[in-house]
Amino acid sequence: MMKLFFNSVLFGFIILFDNSAYSLSNYQIKEICQKKPKRSICIKNLKFKKINLLKGNKIEIPVIPFKR
Repeated sequence: MMKLFFNSVLFGFIILFDNSAYSLSNYQIKEICQKKPKRSICIKNLKFKKINLLKGNKIEIPVIPFKR
């Protein structure tokens, strides 16, 4: 009974909330690339990924391992 309730609530949240991805703003892109050595290349790459994300294409997201 509890599992059925949990699954129905989870399904309801999935349907109610928009399943779109949000990209970075231009200001956020500039802030991220501010400390990079090749700033213009960083900005160009992030804007290219932003355009692909908004079009619905797949993009690569680097995963940085967490060190303890």
